[in-house]
Amino acid sequence: MTDDGPIRTATAEVTAWLAGTVGDTVPVGPPRPDADPGRLTLWPLEIRPARQTRGTGSGPEPYRFTVRYLLAAGGPESLAALDRVLVAATAADGRTLVLEAGDPALWAAFGAPPRPAVLIDVPVQVTHPTRPAAPVLRPLRLRQLEMVSLDGRVVGPAEQPLASMRVEVVGQPYATRTDSAGRFRLVGVPHDPDRPAPVRLRLTGRGQVLTAEIDPAEPDIVIVCAPPTP
Repeated sequence: MTDDGPIRTATAEVTAWLAGTVGDTVPVGPPRPDADPGRLTLWPLEIRPARQTRGTGSGPEPYRFTVRYLLAAGGPESLAALDRVLVAATAADGRTLVLEAGDPALWAAFGAPPRPAVLIDVPVQVTHPTRPAAPVLRPLRLRQLEMVSLDGRVVGPAEQPLASMRVEVVGQPYATRTDSAGRFRLVGVPHDPDRPAPVRLRLTGRGQVLTAEIDPAEPDIVIVCAPPTP
């Protein structure tokens, strides 16, 4: 894409393709009643939305749309040039043609008599510049995290074990359920020994969703779930 903008760039691209196809320049402008009967004319008729994609990168995805151009014959002398465009567009690497340019209302809007014409769809996208990554000013230090196992119990009032409670680490894909004794075990939870911090657990079951912060160094974690207040 040049600094001219996406539509101007697309117009320059399609006019260059037409010139190479018909062997003559194709002017950009609306079809006129007094058009040169031996020439084709090209006019950007419509901007049509295109399906947007969602990427996984950090930068914004390009915005995609289609510019629909009207390619009209000036008269009978330009039909040979229109034929060459049709043949070239239907090749394997050709353009997308739409044969719907015979609407009388369209020609009435231009104030010109109906004439042979085709629509050419040109895909366009607006690419947003990505910000460069910040320079690395210090040497990188890699820290290896320990993988720990969290063993504990979930109980209610009077140390009553709570079975089938879902226990998960908040923000991480580690989850399990308590057994009939209310015990649970979460294996392979990352832990930074240089920066010890509590692990936040979410407990779901029996109509409750609770969170608790536990010390990963605790050998036997006990989480007490109070009954919901009426």
